[in-house]
Amino acid sequence: MPALGAPFAAGLVLILLWEGLARLPGAEVLLAGPWDVALWLRENAGLMGRALAVTGAEAAAGFVLGNLAAVALALLAFALPRAERLIAALALLVFCLPLVATGPILRVLYGPGPGPQITLAALAVYYTTFVPLLVGLRAAPATWFDMVASYGRGHVAALIHVRLFAALPYLVAGLQIAAPAAFLGAMVGEFTGAERGMGVLTIRALRALDVEATWALATVAALVSIAVYAAIGRAGRRLLNAPPPVLLAPPSAARGPSPGRLLLRAGLAGAVALALWWGAMEAFDLNRFFAKRPGDVWAFLVTRPEAGAHRAELFGALGETLALAVPGYLAGLALGAALAVGLTLAPRAASLAMPVAVTLRAVPIVTTAPLIVLLMGRGPAGTIALVAVMIFFPVFVACLHGLARAPGQVLDVFDSYAAGPVQRLLHAQLPAMLPAFFASARMSLPAAMLAVTVVEWLATGRGVGALMALSASLSDYAMLWSAVVVVALATVAGHALLGAAEGRVLARYAGEQLR
Repeated sequence: MPALGAPFAAGLVLILLWEGLARLPGAEVLLAGPWDVALWLRENAGLMGRALAVTGAEAAAGFVLGNLAAVALALLAFALPRAERLIAALALLVFCLPLVATGPILRVLYGPGPGPQITLAALAVYYTTFVPLLVGLRAAPATWFDMVASYGRGHVAALIHVRLFAALPYLVAGLQIAAPAAFLGAMVGEFTGAERGMGVLTIRALRALDVEATWALATVAALVSIAVYAAIGRAGRRLLNAPPPVLLAPPSAARGPSPGRLLLRAGLAGAVALALWWGAMEAFDLNRFFAKRPGDVWAFLVTRPEAGAHRAELFGALGETLALAVPGYLAGLALGAALAVGLTLAPRAASLAMPVAVTLRAVPIVTTAPLIVLLMGRGPAGTIALVAVMIFFPVFVACLHGLARAPGQVLDVFDSYAAGPVQRLLHAQLPAMLPAFFASARMSLPAAMLAVTVVEWLATGRGVGALMALSASLSDYAMLWSAVVVVALATVAGHALLGAAEGRVLARYAGEQLR
């Protein structure tokens, strides 16, 4: 019971602060307090229960399918080492497809039913598990592999008996990060024309400027995400009772792949993706009116007489989006890492800070984006703040898990020399955190584009997010598919630059990640 005291106190403080802010003069236009939310939920309990059952089932199905796909892809990548780079690149390309654009396309392909919602939920979560799992599969001591080899066992045996055990902590982190993302993906799918669910109620509430309903929906979604996050964490603590091992991997002589090589790998993956794209469209004989082929996008942007105007419109909108996504992304990285480090130095504050951090990320951006932008204006500040909030949580969770992977034997050495917490942090915990930090930075890059395009779609009416929403409403599928391709390529290019920096750093501080 004492273990629950601090989180309960933190939750009570948050509720009181929330109620106080809601009672400020003029706040009722933007913020409904917890008492108003409770009254709305009591009056509409049946409606909310039915909507939650629909969206929860869709999010759960997407969560399971997406994470199963992530585990299968990671195991396949290690079982086939020569195909690992291609598998990772294709997984990145699919994750870079903006949900704002893929939602309407999936709605046309699937028709009525939960198909788009489940697919978008799965797409929103699989990469957030795939990337940490890849890091975890490498986080094993070299001596363990030597022992497997000494018994005459091969690559598959090492994968089963060594790598899977080492990857469990990273898998738990990925599953925790995926919980709010699955709910968001399901709600975005419902925005594209579903008949039931919390996304449908959110659309109605936003159109009617029903602040109580909007915050009630956000509160319920946040509570569900927090409950799943806590349940996964509790299960992880029961499974992961062994202390972190000492990796003792020698520094790699390589400085990591160059940006050019990473871009070349991305180009190869792109060629495979184009072949799969064209092949799928032709195999299912999909109508070219909405199912555009690579050649259609090329003609729209390059060869048609009006291609110049199309490029100017699309790249102008992309420039507006990147001007907001980049600072929001960097701010989220800094905030997440700083908060994780701060809680490591002051562990007693964790019970107070964790509920706040989980709550901020668990509130779906689709419910709060219009209200936040209304409060802060349509300028860059509101959008950058929302992107930073979207990014900081996966970075924060991953860095916390990374800091906890510092081996106890190493920390005992520092204690024997009476080293302080700062020395332990600089020389033991931060190096252990670096693989997790870069993994979170990689999987957060597409999330930054998702956040900014959702805000542009729902609130600001500018940038490539608004352009994609307008194109979908006008059935301008050539522009919609072109926007999908351009956004994905821009994200992949940023990912390649980040990968180059990661390779150089990890070659020095985490040589096991380059094995």
